[in-house]
Amino acid sequence: MIRLHHLLIAFPIMTTLVFAHPQSEEQFVPAESAPLHYLLALPEGYTPDGEPLPLLLFLHGGGESGSDLEKVKRHGPPKLIEAGRNFPFIVVSPQNPGSAAFWDEDVLIRLLDHLQATLNVDSDRIYLTGLSRGGYGAWMLALENPGRFAAFIPISGAAPSPYAAWLKDLPTWVFHGALDPVIPVTESERMVAAIQARGGDVRLTVYPDAKHDAWTATYDNPEIYEWLLQHHRSQRPVKPKPASP
Repeated sequence: MIRLHHLLIAFPIMTTLVFAHPQSEEQFVPAESAPLHYLLALPEGYTPDGEPLPLLLFLHGGGESGSDLEKVKRHGPPKLIEAGRNFPFIVVSPQNPGSAAFWDEDVLIRLLDHLQATLNVDSDRIYLTGLSRGGYGAWMLALENPGRFAAFIPISGAAPSPYAAWLKDLPTWVFHGALDPVIPVTESERMVAAIQARGGDVRLTVYPDAKHDAWTATYDNPEIYEWLLQHHRSQRPVKPKPASP
């Protein structure tokens, strides 16, 4: 486990502050489901017929749910993009329409299918992250689809540890605040320990003075994006999920 006592020093990588393409408001209408609205940010140099680019799927927390996409810009990559940061990813930030509902993993996977069919996406480099309720959603989406992602970063979330074996081969970096009164840090510690016990590729960073907001420091740290880009799906074995415990 890594315990941070000071803010991490920013490393000079591709996430430097420059004028970025604005985030567009998009809509995906899956069959037999309500429309899913999302923000789409295309990186500098994106072309429909050029080199395929990696994609980062960001899941917001419960406070940003609803029908106003401006809420999604409060935290995480959408907030940074609005401030002028240009990421080397296609950044997709859907909005959970239900203020009291968890993320629908089936709809999210259908959104990914749609994005891969309509955008120039490198399917070997699809990454996943989320915070709070979106951290829980990211855990569940990864558990249900471990072979779909190259790496993922859940923040201030929780997941059922009996299913940890499903994530053994998925590079995972978990973040949590030690003083979190909403979702205790023990939730992340238990899941990380369960993945480690199965020989998984997982690391945990705990901010000793942070409460529920472990995401501001995390998303402000360029090292996490550098870490994501180091991973490709083809670099690891993609196996069927083990049987349910």
